[in-house]
Amino acid sequence: MWDKIALILLIIGGINWGLVGIFELDMVAWLFGGAASIISRTVYILVAISAVWCISLLFRREDDLALDTAHH
Repeated sequence: MWDKIALILLIIGGINWGLVGIFELDMVAWLFGGAASIISRTVYILVAISAVWCISLLFRREDDLALDTAHH
């Protein structure tokens, strides 16, 4: 479950960075009242934590990943 949540947040973060790069539009900041708002900062922090969490995916054995997906 945590892996899926982390991946969803990373997808949101990746799309947001793509929008920043292409259109100079920070969708998170736009939606939540600016980059400095507490909600925007919380989203940015959750995306960063998700990235750190997903580092563990690189070091898990394939059979562990298969077990994780089979149980969920």
